[in-house]
Amino acid sequence: MRTTMSNIKTIRPADRLGSVSEYYFSRKLKEIAALNAAGADIISLGIGGPDLPPPAAAVSAAVKCLERPDTHGYQMTVGLPGLRRAFASWYERVYGIAGLDPDTEILPLIGSKEGVLNIALTFLNPGDGVMVPNPGYPTYTSASRIALAEVFSYELSPENDWQPDFEALERMPLERIKLMWVNYPHMPTGTPARRETFERLVDFGRRHGIVIVNDNPYSMILNPEPMSIFSVEGAGDIAIEMNSLSKCLNMAGWRVGVAVANARFIKWILSIKSNIDSGQPRAVMEGAVAALAQPAQWYAGLNDRYAERQRIAADIMHALGCEFREGQQGLFLWGRIPESETNAEAFADKVLAGARVFITPGFIFGSAGDRYVRVSLCARPEKLNEALERIKRWKI
Repeated sequence: MRTTMSNIKTIRPADRLGSVSEYYFSRKLKEIAALNAAGADIISLGIGGPDLPPPAAAVSAAVKCLERPDTHGYQMTVGLPGLRRAFASWYERVYGIAGLDPDTEILPLIGSKEGVLNIALTFLNPGDGVMVPNPGYPTYTSASRIALAEVFSYELSPENDWQPDFEALERMPLERIKLMWVNYPHMPTGTPARRETFERLVDFGRRHGIVIVNDNPYSMILNPEPMSIFSVEGAGDIAIEMNSLSKCLNMAGWRVGVAVANARFIKWILSIKSNIDSGQPRAVMEGAVAALAQPAQWYAGLNDRYAERQRIAADIMHALGCEFREGQQGLFLWGRIPESETNAEAFADKVLAGARVFITPGFIFGSAGDRYVRVSLCARPEKLNEALERIKRWKI
């Protein structure tokens, strides 16, 4: 399309675009696609997108729904009643959180990323403060900036086992801060959730009037004891928890998440959400209901496969000369690059160019990740082993 701007007033985007840019993986995957098109055959160990299939029951339920003539219209933004009930039952069965009201305390989301932005728009006015972890999921920062809030990073460190430094939190300008993002099990470091941390977070939020949002999509992966922040007394007053079927049920492309909170918070979030989307397809929701009914054996089988992959990822880290902590949870392995390397981005680019393996540089998660890289477990064992052999040959 040819355009000319010579005879019209200059058009500019909204100011908020000055504080956000194209998502790193969006840019990098285009680069890798171009390399592959030129015959490079890159093995990607960057994205946490499960390569395994969803439960067969979920696929069957969705297909049956699609075949019906009466299921293709607009759906309610609050989702099917059966889906909300399924999430409530899942929370009781998996996390031991009984008594959630599916009509007022559960809101299905079109994936967690959508939920991050909706929550930011619900609670943050321009200029309000929001606390995000460093390192942490980049969307916490970008969504806050889209909401025109001021971002205050709180640093997580290996010396503190990637837990919040509560003494440092108390020194922040808390009178300005309305929202705090947390994420345990933690991405990208794989640090497990701790009840003590949740208790201190709930106490912190209650004392300072700060909404604590726990983003909890990794709690079922390589974790024998899934935990919800709502297991802590008083969390219902100030906490929101987001969850997702993307990771634990291999349904990333289905875009099914959930926000759990008190009825007042859910009502507020719905006010934003209902003006942005028109609900999920009914087939997706009926498939999600079937997926949420999977027994404990489903997760056990899934985790057996991820445990095998994690062992190979550990060998990859060793081959790269990276140090890492045992016992990480979630879909990744997080490791510190050798001291001889300049930074994580340069190191990851060297691995990409030399071994034709893409790993994620930790700088994209914040400055505290600049000496780290992340290896995804979302690749078949044979691909992981091939990546390992490529790296060994390159390092010789």
